[in-house]
Amino acid sequence: MNYAVSWSGGKDCTLSMWRIWRERGAPAALVSTYEEDGTRSRAHGLRPALLAAQAASMNVPLVDVPTSLPGYAANFGAALARLRDERGVTAAVFGDIELEAHRTWFRRLCADVGIECLHPIWGDPREALLREFLDAGFDTRIVAVQDGRLDPALLGRRLDAALIDEFRAAGIDLCGENGEYHSFVVNGPCFARPVAVRDGVREQRDGYWFLDLALA
Repeated sequence: MNYAVSWSGGKDCTLSMWRIWRERGAPAALVSTYEEDGTRSRAHGLRPALLAAQAASMNVPLVDVPTSLPGYAANFGAALARLRDERGVTAAVFGDIELEAHRTWFRRLCADVGIECLHPIWGDPREALLREFLDAGFDTRIVAVQDGRLDPALLGRRLDAALIDEFRAAGIDLCGENGEYHSFVVNGPCFARPVAVRDGVREQRDGYWFLDLALA
């Protein structure tokens, strides 16, 4: 199976990819979407250089897709179609856990492109996913928290057992499936070298606190 990964740079897409990678080898490409001007990734608000550094460490090509929200389906679908035609991609991997509307949307998109839609971590218990992620040796930082749900002081923290306990005490979905937080993976078993980062300023916008993470 030749597959591509819908890539945000965070833990869920990474674990989804890793489950397939261990059985089938590395993906043909990572596909990341950005704001229309290309300066920040969608949802996570990351600089493109960060995602490029992840891809380089894993030796996997990165496909950048700047897009508006109205044009998202067309642009993302076009990127998958090019990968199908140029690199023989037959499946796309996504990191959703239980958001049925997302899964339905991606299934429809993949069907239109003529490739398989895979959700490797779908429906799994949250804490089990986090333990699997950490036990595999992945290292990730918190880069966004939902205002009013989590303390902005968590920005930059490494995901570990203590932080999982704090998430539980806060009463949120442990994996942040409802958007409570976002992460950026800096190292792991599929990385040739860590992605060295430094913390920048904290910014509040669109109901979130974001950490302006940059390459060190």
